[in-house]
Order: sequence, then structure tokens, then C-alpha cells
Amino acid sequence: MSASERGTDGVLLVPRGAWAGGANQVRVRAYNERLVLSLVRLHGALSKAEITRLSGLSAQTVSVIMRALEHDGLLLRDEPVRGKVGQPSVPMRLNPDAVYSFGVKMGRRSADVVLMDFIGNIRLHDHRTYAFPQPDEILQIITSGIARLGEKLDPQERERIAGVGIAAPFELWSWSEELGAPVGAMDVWRNFDLEAEVASRVPYPVFLQNDATSACGAELVFGVGPSYPDFIYFFVGSFIGGGIVLNSALYSGRTGTAGAVGPLPVRGRDGTTQQLLDIASIFVLENLLREHGVDPQPLWYSPDDWIDFGEPMETWIRCSAAALAQAIVAAASIIDFGAAIIDGGFPGWVRKRLVAATLDAVNDLDLQGVIIPDIIEGRVGAQARAIGGASLPIFARYLIDQNVLFKNSAAS
Repeated sequence: MSASERGTDGVLLVPRGAWAGGANQVRVRAYNERLVLSLVRLHGALSKAEITRLSGLSAQTVSVIMRALEHDGLLLRDEPVRGKVGQPSVPMRLNPDAVYSFGVKMGRRSADVVLMDFIGNIRLHDHRTYAFPQPDEILQIITSGIARLGEKLDPQERERIAGVGIAAPFELWSWSEELGAPVGAMDVWRNFDLEAEVASRVPYPVFLQNDATSACGAELVFGVGPSYPDFIYFFVGSFIGGGIVLNSALYSGRTGTAGAVGPLPVRGRDGTTQQLLDIASIFVLENLLREHGVDPQPLWYSPDDWIDFGEPMETWIRCSAAALAQAIVAAASIIDFGAAIIDGGFPGWVRKRLVAATLDAVNDLDLQGVIIPDIIEGRVGAQARAIGGASLPIFARYLIDQNVLFKNSAAS
């Protein structure tokens, strides 16, 4: 990198033309600044002395960085904490209003556009449903959603937008039959570059990641990450997906498909071997409701507003739990996970019932020689995919790999 691309304070400078929009947030923070911001994000609030200890940087360097970050509005001062001796320490925390990011969850039945702040809170939310996703409609939903949410911000707030992160299922064309789409209708996705198409229509940098991987990343960053350095993650959406975290970092494997979980072979109700996604996915509940003469559309209106659908829901929870239990035992036989985390695009009370049923189902299996991980609810919830997407531009510009953070914390 040339000297002209780096400021005198060591901060990387990006030409304004490289990222249209985000008028004054055009700096990608230098590594040490990102390290300080990431440590503060992880711990909630830290004093200069604590950051010095955790980061391994000199006290003088930390002082310079913290002054710069405070001056830029990225850090805020908390109330001084008085110790037994010496001057009181002043913890610093992230300023939630310093940075915003758009997150997009593109699902097989619905899409969400959210505006997230610097500490992971969703400030604004736009939700749309459809029978099955088509590129033109998805582009319209994303661009109009970003425009609608952006109109609710004042000019200064719009200048703080770091970018757009999209969480979307890959190989959409593979599941057209399960979605009830017309034959060939989903083939258009085979050569469609969603990231590039969105980037050509919005004035922000755009990032794309698999939806289940995004949800797993959100759980790592904003959920149980500090408590469990190794976990397997299940997100029950239209189709179940997931992820693997090892040593406090997402593990994607040789081809990037590690932790997909959906294709795991499990035993179904009829005793035949099926894939996990053919049992523990919301589209299965959708079909059950239709078989019972119940309109399934409310499943997609809002993940927080489900009603108890009675017998078909209980059947789905029981069968999904039995399949999840088998998947967890199989995974635990290969890797000694600390936790198996279950979340999904449904209300908290559904998640609680599903986890409880999974715990019961595990106890009915042959567990000889298997150490079962903690089977727990996800903490991020139904918007995990959108939150994971919104995290992408924030990490790209302001934060660093979680793996570095947790190793530093464990060593302290």
C-alpha cells in the first residue's frame, strides 16, 4: 500500500469514489484501532488499562487510539470507576449511533431489510412476503426497503451507514419443487449475481454471505460466542441450515459448505432414512397445515406473531426434535462440541418447545460413548440472518476476526 493511501495516524484511507455514499465514513480503520473497537464491543466497556492488558499494545499507543476513536465519535465515556488507589479509571464503550448498517435477509418465502446500529440493535425493519423469490422482485424489495428506511434518517445519520450485508440461501434453484414454484421458474438464479446487481443500485458497499452462515455468525458475535468456543448451530428457516464454530471462529471447510446440516441423514417417522431438511424445516409445517385445512400464510407474515396451530404444530415439533436429536448425536460423535444451539424464524415460545422436545428425544437414543453438548436456545432470535448480514460491512470496516478476540481474552 502506498503512503498516499494511509493517513498520518495510520488509518487506511479509501478514495471517496471507491465507496459512493457514506459521505464522511470513508476510512477503514487501521488494525490496532479495529482491535481496540473489537475488544470494547466484546466486553461492553473497557478502561485504557484493561485495553492495554488485553491487546498487548503499549499504554501510549492505546491512549492515542482511544483519543482518536473518541474524537471520531466511535467511543463514549462511561462514569469513572474509583479504585482503592490512584486515579479513577474511565471505561469506554461503543457509541451505538456512530455507525449504521443495512442487513438483508432474503428467504425462500419472505425478505427483511433492517437498519442495525453499531452494537447490534435493530433500529428499523421492513418485511415483505412472496410465494417464491424472483430476481426482479427481490431487487425491488431490497432497493425500496433501503430507500424507505434511509428516508427515516437525517442526513448526518445517513452519512454513518457502513454498507449493506445480504444473507441469502445459495443454490436457490435446487429447492423449487419444495417451494411449489413452477417448473424452471427458479433456474434464473443459476447465473444471477445478486451482490453485483444490488451494488449497482445502491450507494453503499455490498457484501453477500449464505443465510445460515450469517445467522451462525450473528450467534457467535452477539449470542453465546463468549461462552462456547466450539458449537454446532441449527437455524430452522423455510429449510433448516446451520454452521460450525471451532476455536471461536466460523469453520467453512474446504468447499465452504461445512455445517450446512440440512443434508444430514436421519431416520424419519416411517423408519426410512431422510435428510434433516425434509423433516425439520418450516416448509414441512407449511405442508402439514395445508393437509389439516389450515391456511399456512401466517407463518410468513411475521416470525414473531405465530399462533399455536395445535396438532399439526405439535406433530412438527415432535418430528423435528427427533431428527435434530439424531443430528446432534451424530455431530457430537465426530467433534466434541460444547453446545448445540437451536434457533429459527419463529417466536421464542416455539424455540423453547423445540429445544425441550429435542432434549427429551436425545435421552431416548443410544448415547454410549457419546458426550452430549449443551442443547440450548439461540440468543439472537428470528432476525439472526438479517443481523448477521448487517454485521458484514461493520466488521469489514471497523472490527476484526472474532478468533483473535477470544484468544486474547482467554489468555488474559
